[in-house]
Amino acid sequence: SDSFQDVVVKIERPTYNKPFLGGFRNVSTGVEFHNAGSQTKPKKRPDKGIQLFCKETQTVVEKNKLQQTRNTTSTQMTKIGLYVSNMTDKLITPGKYFTAEEYHKRRLEAVLVLQKYFRRWHAINLVQNLKEQRRLRLALEAQEELQKKKEKEDKLRREYEKKLNPKTKEDFELLYHDLELWMQEETERINRTLTGAERKAALCALLEEETQLIACIGMHKLDANVENQQKAILHLLGKCAKPRRWKAFDGKITEMDTKNSLRGKELLEIYQSISTKDIPKDERISVLLTLKCTVKEHECKLTEEIVALIDREVDLMSREVKECNLEGLRKRICTLFLQYIKIPEFNPRVAGLLKVPQDPLKLYKNVYFCHSCEKYLAPHEFLIPANSRTIGRCRSCYQLDNEARKREAYLKYRLILENLRKSEVDYQDDSKIVFLVQLPDLQHLIENIWNCQSALSACSDLYDLVMVRWDKQHEWSPWNTILLTKEEADAHLKICNLQKTYEGAFIYRIEQKHIRAKNYFSQIPVMSSVLHRSNHQPNANSYK
Repeated sequence: SDSFQDVVVKIERPTYNKPFLGGFRNVSTGVEFHNAGSQTKPKKRPDKGIQLFCKETQTVVEKNKLQQTRNTTSTQMTKIGLYVSNMTDKLITPGKYFTAEEYHKRRLEAVLVLQKYFRRWHAINLVQNLKEQRRLRLALEAQEELQKKKEKEDKLRREYEKKLNPKTKEDFELLYHDLELWMQEETERINRTLTGAERKAALCALLEEETQLIACIGMHKLDANVENQQKAILHLLGKCAKPRRWKAFDGKITEMDTKNSLRGKELLEIYQSISTKDIPKDERISVLLTLKCTVKEHECKLTEEIVALIDREVDLMSREVKECNLEGLRKRICTLFLQYIKIPEFNPRVAGLLKVPQDPLKLYKNVYFCHSCEKYLAPHEFLIPANSRTIGRCRSCYQLDNEARKREAYLKYRLILENLRKSEVDYQDDSKIVFLVQLPDLQHLIENIWNCQSALSACSDLYDLVMVRWDKQHEWSPWNTILLTKEEADAHLKICNLQKTYEGAFIYRIEQKHIRAKNYFSQIPVMSSVLHRSNHQPNANSYK
């Protein structure tokens, strides 16, 4: 009894439900006891090798069940002693019997009728949609045509206004260009119609008229320079008064007024006040006193001269001197105050906006000599072509030479170059060559290589022409470009495979122009590395 032994008992779970074999219940405690069945597996019958079927699988179990209708119905017939009216009875006669083949045939005929009506409805909707699309397309084309016409009229009106009231260098370029065209036409007419002494007299009269027109243009230029100079001064002072701005992480713009920007804003208000004409005497004296208090903060020879001029004007105004006699004195005050504003000690924000740096050493390192006007100028004052190896002449000398001899208008080429650079920036693939090309290079490319006309439609209006990439997968270059109208350029940039879209002869003609451009721009040292790299790139759209 003191010894123990572990015995492993294997319990096999039955795969069938044990039958209920009966049991009993204890009367005193009420506990039920069931008779236990055998836990061993039943003995399997030996396999005879023959598939046997039981009776249940060979027969069908049938069950009869009576059903009662929900509504109790009855039939009453006429008999002796009972009359049933037949006024509401219906006489039903059997129809013609039709077979399954006739039934399916009738169904097919009905389906065909439905298909006919559906196709008719679908065709009507399709035609109406096509008509609506055609109407919308024609309306859009008419609107685009009207828009183009309106833009052309606006462009001609702006050109006319620019020539009538020239303000900028481009306006005067257009004036001189029109003058040259008029001179050529008149000279050709005189040479064609007159001879001998009459021809010489007519040419002399034409020269005299040209001289008068040039003098008139010069007077307009002087007036425009005065106005532009005043605008440039106000623009400079506006930059000095502009607050600091930066973009936050959420995209909002934050502005902050610093001590220097507030100082610039104060000086701007004073300059605008003393530059204003036809103001009352009391306001003028108040502005002069404010200016006097402002410049007295710093003692130097310039401020002393400004204070002396202010005292002189106040004294003359007290003596009832006429306004027209004070204009020279007021201009001197404005000029000296502008010099005061341009000194960084008095206006710290102006230090980074001056063209001439305060440190002479910086000026010596970044200055070039113009051999035409014999002046030392900053690098941005020189118009350097891409194939040039020397500095050459400055922009003013180029402009003066153009006005005196060629009289060409570069506005159209400048617009093409600006549009080209904007489109290259939108690609965001680090294009560099387009920013190396200058205005004379683009003019040579358009005039000598592309003949100032579209490669597809031969349109020669430079205002409607743009330069885009020939193969948009590579950056723009003189040997990867094409000159087209704006509509043609939009369609060209949507092309995925140039070889399948254009004919071989057209691609060959374009590549010949690219070869000419390569030969011209291969002289540029900066583009030599780019040109060498482009020669090793595989071009899938090349014509062979």
